[in-house]
Amino acid sequence: MSETDPLVPVLAGLVVDVVRFLDCCEDDEVDPDAAVRVMESVSWVLTRLPHGRREGFLTVLADLATTETDPGRREFLQAFPFACGLLDERPATTRD
Repeated sequence: MSETDPLVPVLAGLVVDVVRFLDCCEDDEVDPDAAVRVMESVSWVLTRLPHGRREGFLTVLADLATTETDPGRREFLQAFPFACGLLDERPATTRD
């Protein structure tokens, strides 16, 4: 596999953080319908990645989760592929 462009983990982390914000924000921060539309749009785009790109994205997410020190963000990173429909089953997670 070729080396990952250093920008890819940064952008993947930003996508996850935006979805996490929308998932956790209060109704007075962001309209719930708008939040759902954006999260569904993100999922739609990610599920249409070509197989190799999707696998690369999943690898980047796993790497980000492995190095994440915030337990809440780590858990969200681990659950993200399943929640967005990139995986059919939620992977088992390990606690540090």
